[in-house]
Amino acid sequence: MKKSNQSIISHMPRFFEYLDIEKGVSNKTQETYSRFLQSFIRWLEENNLENLKPHELNEEHIWKYRVFLSRRINPHNKETIKKTTRNYYLIALRALLSYFADRDIFSLPIEKVKLTRENKERNVKFLEIEQVLKLFNSIDISTRVGLRDRAIMETLFSTGLRVAEMVSLNREQIKIKEGTKILEVVIVGKGSYPRTVYFSERAVNALRSYLKTRKDKEKPLFIRYKGPKGPSKRLTPRSVESIVKKYAKMAGIPTTTTPHTLRHTYATDLLAQGVDLRIIQEFLGHRNIATTQVYTHITSQKLRDIHQRFHSGKDMEK
Repeated sequence: MKKSNQSIISHMPRFFEYLDIEKGVSNKTQETYSRFLQSFIRWLEENNLENLKPHELNEEHIWKYRVFLSRRINPHNKETIKKTTRNYYLIALRALLSYFADRDIFSLPIEKVKLTRENKERNVKFLEIEQVLKLFNSIDISTRVGLRDRAIMETLFSTGLRVAEMVSLNREQIKIKEGTKILEVVIVGKGSYPRTVYFSERAVNALRSYLKTRKDKEKPLFIRYKGPKGPSKRLTPRSVESIVKKYAKMAGIPTTTTPHTLRHTYATDLLAQGVDLRIIQEFLGHRNIATTQVYTHITSQKLRDIHQRFHSGKDMEK
């Protein structure tokens, strides 16, 4: 191991070259790491540590940075950032320390940057099927906007796509021929991993009706009809979140419903129907089965309720 004469900040360009060339990390992930590490860079500068070298970084620095993160305010809701979000900042920093170790540059060991422990199990919000139907039926499909929004909802629930994956779809990927009932589409998802997603007959019909209204030559599958003029009319993830929330309010279901709620509902419904967890992992594009296992907590509770209701043994009591 060798001590570097360069500051931690000076190593950043090489770090991102390392992520790109040697680790093959996607551009999206690189952008995420860059955004989170910018916070660390600003913290160094604000504390007159911009010249701090890798071997000079110590546990006291890490502790003070963690305190800084714990007091950071989310500009959207004016609250301190969540523990999960704090961990993202720390994960980016750990990736930088891993780079130093891989390059035999003396620095703080990665295990010294401990992630914030969650106080409770991840709370997965999902809808009952009756609520999903209420959501769909709240949409007025007599307008082109309504047809688009219904196609969005059906797509999210049918495929389990992440909202960012869905808004990235292009019209040319959706080839609905005469008589098409089920549609298979290969997408490149999170981490640049390809997978196949499946559109149900309901989703295909919704897309067919929506696409018949499209007289434009725009490339994106889902476009906005209002807003400022620009090079693209592609809907953004935030726009889709607003659309889902609008109809959730109209349908009288939880206003906390988001596009990701429909992804959770998709996975939960498959598991409840007896689909193998490994298959659901493939459908969702999870690289680690542990990520998919969060849904077993939900279905386990459902199974307990069913067992209690139909096989409690009360009918055997005298």
